[in-house]
Amino acid sequence: MTETYDAGPVAALRRIAFLLERAREDTYKVKAYRSAAATLLPLDADEVAARAAAGTLTELPGIGRSTATVVTEAVRGVVPKRLAKLEAEQQGPLAEGGRELRAALRGDCHSHSDWSDGGSPLEEMAFTALELGHEYLVLTDHSPRLRVANGLSAARLAKQLDVIDAVNDHLAGQAPDGGGFTLLKGIEVDILDDGSLDQTDEMLARLDLRVASVHSKLRMDAEPMTRRMVAAVANPFVNVLGHCTGRLVTGGRGTRPPSEFDARAVFEACAAHDVAVEINSRPERRDPPTRLLELARDLGCLFSIDSDSHAPGQLDMLDYGCERAEAAGIDPDRIVNTWPRERLLEWAGP
Repeated sequence: MTETYDAGPVAALRRIAFLLERAREDTYKVKAYRSAAATLLPLDADEVAARAAAGTLTELPGIGRSTATVVTEAVRGVVPKRLAKLEAEQQGPLAEGGRELRAALRGDCHSHSDWSDGGSPLEEMAFTALELGHEYLVLTDHSPRLRVANGLSAARLAKQLDVIDAVNDHLAGQAPDGGGFTLLKGIEVDILDDGSLDQTDEMLARLDLRVASVHSKLRMDAEPMTRRMVAAVANPFVNVLGHCTGRLVTGGRGTRPPSEFDARAVFEACAAHDVAVEINSRPERRDPPTRLLELARDLGCLFSIDSDSHAPGQLDMLDYGCERAEAAGIDPDRIVNTWPRERLLEWAGP
C-alpha cells in the first residue's frame, strides 16, 4: 500500500534539502531543492496542481526534472520517492553517544546565514531550528575583515538586526508546546592580530551573544598567539571562544594542523572571565582536540556545544558535539546552551 503524504510540495522540497545538508552532500544538489521550494512558495496551490497535471512545472524558473517529479508526487498525495529514500538513509541520530545531553540542549550559539558565508536565508535557519525543537538559535554571521566570507560591516549588521526583529515577530508563538522561539542576535567576530575584535563596541553592545574566533595567521608563533587569544578572552564583550585551534581533520577543504598556543593560559583566562570554550560540532573540525577539551574541563571552563552550521541541515550536527562532551564527562550545567534563554542572556550580557 502506498503511504499517503499531505504536507505539500514545498515541505517535501525543504525536507529533502535538509536531509542532503545533514548528509553533507554537495551544495549544488541542495540548491536545486531549495530553489524549487522558493519558486513554489508564493504560488497558489491550485496553480501548482494544474502544472503538475499538465507536466509544465519545468517551465517555472528553478524547477528541473528531478524537483518536478518530487512536486508531482507530493501533489498527488504520495510520499516522493526521493524523500522516502533519504528518510530511510538518514534515519536516527548522527552520533551514537550523547543522546541525553542532546535532549538537554535548548539551542545553538553559532550559526551562519547567506548574509555572510551561509547558504540559506536567516529565516530558513530560524524556522528549521524551531522545527528541531530549539528554544533559540544565535545567528553569528562573520565580521567585516573576513572578506572571503562576506563579513558584515557595522551598517550591514545593523540592517540584519532589524530583519531578525521582523523574523521574531513572525515566529512568535510557533515553537513546540507554545514555548516560544527566538532568533538571537550575535556575531562570529574575528580576533585580530593584537587580540582586539573586528567590530565596533557600539555594535557589539547591541548583540545578545558574541563568538570570537581566530581566522587569520593561524600559524602565528605560540607566544604571540597566546597573547592574542588571552587578550580577546579578557574583552568584556566576548562570550564564547570559537573553534580554538582552527584545525581541520577531514573534508573538502583538506586538512590543517592546529594553531600553537599555551592552552592552559588561554583556558585559565576563559575560566577567569566566564567565557565558554566552544565544542565545535562540525566533523571536519572536532575542535578542541580531546586532550584540550579535557584540559578545559579540568580547569573549570564553561562550554558551548555549537553546530557552526552554514546550512539548515547542518543544525543537526550538534549530535557530534554532544557525543564528545559526554565522553569527556562534562557536567551538562557547565554547557551554556543547556540553559534557558533568560539565563543565557543574563550570562552573555556585557
